[in-house]
Amino acid sequence: MKIEVLGMGCPKCRQLEANVRAALAELGIEAEVEKVTDVAEITRRGVMMTPALAVDGKVRASGRVLPVGELRGLLGQGAD
Repeated sequence: MKIEVLGMGCPKCRQLEANVRAALAELGIEAEVEKVTDVAEITRRGVMMTPALAVDGKVRASGRVLPVGELRGLLGQGAD
């Protein structure tokens, strides 16, 4: 599983990354977590508000920091 946090590194982007890592740890899932900070790349993916979250190349959320509990559900589905 490849997880990407899209954003320029603002506090909300950093919080989303921390929440993703916490959810992965709670689920016991190993995944590649990458930050995408290039504005052109973020826009190319159709993201207009950051932070955004992409799982295996598909944007799953944008414009908000997902809480750990919601991320557990989202990422746990991808582990099946």
